[in-house]
Amino acid sequence: MPTITDLTIYPIKSCAGISVSQAIVTAAGLCVDGVHDREWMLVDLQGQFLSQREYPLMARICCTITAENLYVNYDDMPRLVLPLIRQPDNNSEKSIPVVIWEFALNADDAGDTAAVWFSQVLGKSCRLVRFSEHAQRFANTKWTGDKLVPTRFSDGYPMLLVSQASLDDLNKKAIAQGRTQVPMNRFRANIVLDGIEAFEEDYAETYSIGDEIQLRPVKPCPRCPMPAVDQKTGEVGPNPVDILQSYRANPIVDGEITFGMNVIVENGIGHRLSVGDEVEIAIAF
Repeated sequence: MPTITDLTIYPIKSCAGISVSQAIVTAAGLCVDGVHDREWMLVDLQGQFLSQREYPLMARICCTITAENLYVNYDDMPRLVLPLIRQPDNNSEKSIPVVIWEFALNADDAGDTAAVWFSQVLGKSCRLVRFSEHAQRFANTKWTGDKLVPTRFSDGYPMLLVSQASLDDLNKKAIAQGRTQVPMNRFRANIVLDGIEAFEEDYAETYSIGDEIQLRPVKPCPRCPMPAVDQKTGEVGPNPVDILQSYRANPIVDGEITFGMNVIVENGIGHRLSVGDEVEIAIAF
């Protein structure tokens, strides 16, 4: 029976993820102890989002969740503390315009202390923003149909699912070419599924977990240069997407190289996903 073998949330877009044993399903993605996936994001002084594509060392910025705070660490820098409880009367949480891909919205500025901290880490003036409680951003209805699907600062969809067999298939080809295997974290999935064939996730219609949760894959995930970034060191090396180019060009997305599926929630908002959960897959014919 297919099972969930890993759940990961990324509190700050493009920074290190947190592997967890359980997470709550929300319409906009996974949530752990009140912290949502891609709830924070770094932007330059013009409001454009920053990512590992330009700043690979972001992979080494790590987060820890407690009941009251999100703690952020990087090498020998003093730990940054981000309170989870919003303080609307605090001037540090003023709304500022930001842009993620083609989408413009207002986000809550996390204050000067955070801005100085991240600017020092990246060597570039930037600010940290948090997805506003009043903001709305939706996935592309070209792929979700008539369903309005909220998302925060993800690249475009609430969750990304990858199968372990797909990674194993890639690594077999890497070894055959004399290259080093890559871990799953290069692909920054939220859900890792084992017990299915390589790339079987491409053909799923729905994933059902228990009696409550049903997820629906809507779009294959096109791949950018980020899988070349070692998530432990922040160093850029050979890109595993180069190997995928020989067999993963996907006509559904104009020939882009895909790995993993973006999924949305059909049922089960508020319910809990756990590592070890069995998953029933309906195949689309």
